[in-house]
Amino acid sequence: MADPKLKKEAQTEEDQDKEPAAEAKAMEVADKAEAGKKEANEESCAEKEAGEGGKPFRVYADGIYDLFHFGHARSLEQAKKSFPNTYLLVGCCNDEVTHKFKGKTVMTESERYESLRHCKWVDEVIPDAPWVITQEFLDKHNIDYVAHDSLPYADASGAGNDVYEFVKAVGKFKETKRTEGISTSDIIMRIVKDYNQYVMRNLARGYTRKDLSISYMKEKRLRVNMEFEKLYGKVKQQQEKVGKKLVLLHDEWVENADRWVAGFLEKFEEGCHQMGTVIKERIQESLLKGQPNFSLLQYEED
Repeated sequence: MADPKLKKEAQTEEDQDKEPAAEAKAMEVADKAEAGKKEANEESCAEKEAGEGGKPFRVYADGIYDLFHFGHARSLEQAKKSFPNTYLLVGCCNDEVTHKFKGKTVMTESERYESLRHCKWVDEVIPDAPWVITQEFLDKHNIDYVAHDSLPYADASGAGNDVYEFVKAVGKFKETKRTEGISTSDIIMRIVKDYNQYVMRNLARGYTRKDLSISYMKEKRLRVNMEFEKLYGKVKQQQEKVGKKLVLLHDEWVENADRWVAGFLEKFEEGCHQMGTVIKERIQESLLKGQPNFSLLQYEED
């Protein structure tokens, strides 16, 4: 059986051995926390300095920007307001890269570049922007941060990697929020949904079937539909006019019904009285003449 005294001494020696290791670990954690705090303070000071009129932060946002809409503008506004003092660079991919990795666009690359230049939040447009951002690209344009929504976008590798994986890893990513209910795809879907309506509208404005890439038969069918719609519109207008007249007649009847009915009854009563008088006179006349075959239908015109 072990001596309790010896056991206690052994335990004490073991605890003493552990104390230096625990102290070292605690100091290591404290040093890391202090370093992190110092780094955060330095970054905060740099941001404050930039916001107070110093060198602006160069923030980069990229995209396709097809059919430029207010959802695009709002995301660029968020990027512009990432810091109090921001110089916003906006990269836009050319047609070749876009068609390869995303699909056909409605607007050409030149039209998309020009749309961005007219957005008040944009300080500089970078044409022919790369699909994947690299350190070389950041260094070339002195970019401090990259702003985009947090959704992952597939890179050019085909492995499903995120285009912004690199800038997220190095801590240079600023998240923006998407605007719900609006996107280029949504706008295109609205047009596709009402395709015939837009084709008829453009035919009415002077576009030819060749301009609209439609067949001869489709053009004729749509023009017939246009004429039917015009006819339907005219009929509807006529119905509305007749309806208004009926409403006026109804209102007039309601307003004058009592007076009209009273007048009719008065005339009817007067006519009945006159008829009764004539009948009495004819009866008396016939009796005086002694005519046996008397009929009320016999009378002489004055």
